Amino acid sequence: MTGIVTAIDHLVLTVRDIEAAVDFYARALGVEAVTFGAGRRALQIGDQKINLQTLGMELRNYAGIGSGDLCLLTELPLADVVARLTGEGTAIVEGPVQKTGARGPFMSVYFNDPDGNLIEVSNYAEAP
Repeated sequence: MTGIVTAIDHLVLTVRDIEAAVDFYARALGVEAVTFGAGRRALQIGDQKINLQTLGMELRNYAGIGSGDLCLLTELPLADVVARLTGEGTAIVEGPVQKTGARGPFMSVYFNDPDGNLIEVSNYAEAP
C-alpha cells in the first residue's frame, strides 16, 4: 500500500511569548521569522516552517509549553553551531553525539529553547 503522506509542511511549538521565541530562533539559529494569516508568526526553514502559538490559541490539541522535541538539519559543522549557541548564552544539553535520523546516522547537538522545548541540530555529513 502506498502511503498517504509525502512530506512535513509545518509543525507548531507552544511558547510563552511568541516575539521572544522569534527573537531567540533568529539570533541563535539564524531562522527567518515570517508573518502569515491574521498576524500569526512562524519560523521559516527552507520549504517548511514552525508556527508559533501561545497556550490556549489552539483548542483542538493538548499542547503544552515546552513539550516540543524537534530535530533540525544543518550543513554547517556542528562545532560552528555549538559556538553560535554558546555565544548566545544557550547551554548545550548533549553532544555532539551520534544519532539516527530519517536518512540514517548523523551527528547531533541538543539544547533547550527558552520555553524548554528540546531542540536537536544534526549534520548528516559528520556521521562516522
